[in-house]
Amino acid sequence: QVQLVESGGGSVQAGDSLRLSCAVSGVAFSNYGMGWFRQAPGQEREFIGRIRWIGGSTTYGDSVKGRFTISRDSAKNTLYLQMNSLKPEDTAVYYCAAQRFSAGRWEYWGQGTQVTVSS
Repeated sequence: QVQLVESGGGSVQAGDSLRLSCAVSGVAFSNYGMGWFRQAPGQEREFIGRIRWIGGSTTYGDSVKGRFTISRDSAKNTLYLQMNSLKPEDTAVYYCAAQRFSAGRWEYWGQGTQVTVSS
């Protein structure tokens, strides 16, 4: 049973940094990619980036390139999203997700964690 549990959200000021965590269980990491998404009120879910658990290669969406970094700690089975130079437009619910390479879609989702950035 795949479980993804996000934590680390909160309210910060513009320019601050925040690190989100996603505790992962039930995943065969050699077969999965992990990702981060966000959704602001009234907007569609936005892809932030993804990481291959084995090897650690990453891909990012254009809106966060250079400010956000995805990493993982294999010993802790935890995915991270380091967010720097936060802007009010980064305010959203942030989700981690898991995808088998063969699936062609994101299959498993966490419950989300709220990030609010004030100016």
